[in-house]
Amino acid sequence: MDIELTDSIEIASSYSRPFLLELYERMVLCRQFEDRVKLLFLEGTMPGTIHQSQGQEASAVGVCAALGQDDYITSTHRPHAHALAKGLTAEEMMLELFGRSTGCCKGKGGSMHIGNMDKGMVPAIAIVGGGIPLATGMALSFKLRQRAQVVACFFGEGASNEGAFHEGVNLASIWSLPVIFVCENNLYGASTAISKTTRVPRVSQRAQSYGIRGETIDGNNVLKVYEAVQRAAEECRSGQGPVLLELLTYRRVGHSRRDPAHYQDKGEQAFWFARDPIEMFRKSILQRGDLTEADLQTIDARVTQTIEDAIAVAREAPFPTADDLTQDVFSMELKS
Repeated sequence: MDIELTDSIEIASSYSRPFLLELYERMVLCRQFEDRVKLLFLEGTMPGTIHQSQGQEASAVGVCAALGQDDYITSTHRPHAHALAKGLTAEEMMLELFGRSTGCCKGKGGSMHIGNMDKGMVPAIAIVGGGIPLATGMALSFKLRQRAQVVACFFGEGASNEGAFHEGVNLASIWSLPVIFVCENNLYGASTAISKTTRVPRVSQRAQSYGIRGETIDGNNVLKVYEAVQRAAEECRSGQGPVLLELLTYRRVGHSRRDPAHYQDKGEQAFWFARDPIEMFRKSILQRGDLTEADLQTIDARVTQTIEDAIAVAREAPFPTADDLTQDVFSMELKS
């Protein structure tokens, strides 16, 4: 069940120039946002903590590019790229990370709970595997209301050993629900290699236990991811879901901002770093002949300016007030 991990991406002639440039810009936005946020945390400007995903941009962007505006995603404690790929702006996210009242979650969510329901992203759930049963419930709602919507549920390979994974996937299977379970297998659950936590060679093989289709994809190839999710979404919309996709990828940073990732083997790092999803895609689209290095540099500069503008706005935005504590809070009065 091994798949080929190449160091290049073949660009199909059927893809338009604007579409490919949009994929490129989204991936660059994800990478630059993460890099800039890391510096803000290191200099003590930003509160809280972060879990980053540099190196996994093709996964987030490829998945979300294949979804419709009415489709939803659930995310994890590593949600920045998912959010940007689903259409959240750098500004609303930066406001949230700075804890400002005008952030996408009004300053109450921070890095690990970022989201925007109006844009199809449930605020991220930091509990490992916590988004899986939620995604199953959302898919059940779509089916009961006869909506042609799907939900893509992001989680890491470590979550595939959680009870929530098995319960959520099993229930989705029984009811043929329109949910795409997207496992971003970056080889490590925190600092523990997947080889030390399971004897199953591929997470996608677990689909067989539930009678659903599973597939392993090169998660650093944005077009392979896009095509796989397109197929899975079509299956789900036609009542043939759910589908389990395993995206093989690699994070270029530690588990969290204080993790130097010394547990990653140097040879392993060299292999995966040479397969940077943005660099592979950049080289490939430059071979088309209908765009130039200058075109991509213009995108790079535009993204940089977008992020700096977002930071400037976030630094000056208001903090939540004490009165905001009681807003968006629901309670029930029990009467005897």
